[in-house]
Amino acid sequence: MKLDTMKDLRRTHYCGEVPNTPQEVVVCGFADRVRDMGNLIFINLRDRTGLVQLAFNDNTDKTVFEKAQQVKSEYVLMAKGQVQKRESVNNKLKTGEIEIIVTDLRILSKAETTPFEVTNSDKVNDELKLKYRYLDLRNPKLQENMIMRHKIAQVTREYFYDNGFLEIETPMMMKSTPEGARDYLVPSRVHEGKFYALPQSPQIYKQLLMISGYDRYIQLARCFRDEDLRADRQPEFTQIDLEMSFVDAEDIQQCVEGYIQKLFKDVIGVDVKLPIERMTFADSMNRFGSDKPDTRFGMEIQDITDTVKDIDFVVFKSAIENGGSVRAINVKNGASTYTRKEIDKLVEHAKGIGAKGLAYIRWADEPNCSFKKFLGEGDLEKICEATDARKGDLVLICADKNNVVLSTLGALRLVTAKRLDIIPEGQYNFVWITEMPFFEKDEETGAWIAMHHPFTMPMDECLEYLDTDQGNVRAKAWDLVLNGTELSSGSMRITDFQLQQKMFEALGMTDEEIEAKFGFLVDAYRYAAPPHGGMGIGLDRLAMIMCKADSLRDVVAFPKVQNASELMSACPSEVEKKQLDELHIKTM
Repeated sequence: MKLDTMKDLRRTHYCGEVPNTPQEVVVCGFADRVRDMGNLIFINLRDRTGLVQLAFNDNTDKTVFEKAQQVKSEYVLMAKGQVQKRESVNNKLKTGEIEIIVTDLRILSKAETTPFEVTNSDKVNDELKLKYRYLDLRNPKLQENMIMRHKIAQVTREYFYDNGFLEIETPMMMKSTPEGARDYLVPSRVHEGKFYALPQSPQIYKQLLMISGYDRYIQLARCFRDEDLRADRQPEFTQIDLEMSFVDAEDIQQCVEGYIQKLFKDVIGVDVKLPIERMTFADSMNRFGSDKPDTRFGMEIQDITDTVKDIDFVVFKSAIENGGSVRAINVKNGASTYTRKEIDKLVEHAKGIGAKGLAYIRWADEPNCSFKKFLGEGDLEKICEATDARKGDLVLICADKNNVVLSTLGALRLVTAKRLDIIPEGQYNFVWITEMPFFEKDEETGAWIAMHHPFTMPMDECLEYLDTDQGNVRAKAWDLVLNGTELSSGSMRITDFQLQQKMFEALGMTDEEIEAKFGFLVDAYRYAAPPHGGMGIGLDRLAMIMCKADSLRDVVAFPKVQNASELMSACPSEVEKKQLDELHIKTM
């Protein structure tokens, strides 16, 4: 069959936007479904806006009708015809009240039988869908996600442009500098043995822009990090990157709050109440066992150390004597769901996080305590009172070092809430996490490393601890968290080159290392820098939450899988020896 052309026809309407009035229209798209009933043929035509029904009947021109009989799923069609009311309305479609009586049909491209049904791809395994990603992207749900992602980017630019920000591009090939994750390296053909790095973020460049006098910068920046993947992480991602001069932390947070409020209202019609709640890092860890708390439900962590300190239970006593604590969460109405067998699974989960074990009180008909034989008179009642435990509740108790206890109970809090289905849908709880620790200890080496990046400004009252008590140094840094997902990190930056030098030294860097890695930035500070700070907001994660998607794959057009490969194009791939020779590279 010879394929048709578009000659003499031009699209007048998108499929999902055909008006509910009699008129002649021309539509284009993919054949979604074909129903051939002999003297009647119906074709659902699909484009990114939705579906419209094409109708062919006894009055249709014979040539056009015969052409319609040849159409199969995913053929690319162009159709001209008259809009008319449908006899049977389809309320599931935007165009469900009308159909197009076709007078001219063009088959622009034929499709072989596809590996899976495009509009039913939910039932297909991920590997097959990713191999044929261009087909899966025809799925209406994925197309809705891509369109929403576009709207997020559009509103983002509009808001920041309206607030005096300049969009400035920064290099995609830059100097490799330590920023937390592993760099993707780009070998240089011209400079033998030397490499560029793909940016983990535009951090250094945006600070240099502040020094250059561009006091409000914005960029939808592509970033790259060679780290293990998970549902909310891809090796390449888009960051809404911003920096501001002559401001403090409150100014930046207020600006971003205005953006969040406009974004959620304009894109999904949700009103975000301002100001967004502020919570210190210490409070967040103590209450929720996480620096990215999901505050949509309670089940907060309770410190019961004082309540149990006199109980002759070696697990509790040992933890307290070693400077740790005993803490608990009350899983309200959890006793019926969590049988002894189910609790054993929670114990294994806790051990997987790092806890030595898990104590519990399961109050079904009567309180059943896993450490009952160690309790004195009235001890069980005191614990139940301290944890507000009632009949039907399950109390989970962990005793260990504080960091182990908090991370364990924080994780179990989420696991049990999901199991009990108590996390409200359609609710958006934002929270600022402030006063972040400046340093964190590397568990392997014992060295103190920067929790964010080494350009973060310590809080004024913590400067005296830089040399003596690094674990007590808090930073002028903050995170924006939504429903347990970290959306962004921000901080005020160091602008005094002497203090910057001191921070590098506190991180164990020698003068030679400082000069080799950051010499150009330190030099720039010598010529004066305005006070400045900024943030990077994850556009992909924003889109994932706003689209109610389960994974970043659902909001990224061509995503990578767990091992950082792309199944569709089969990359990364080998290259010719000639290319490696030009780059002075030999594989081993």
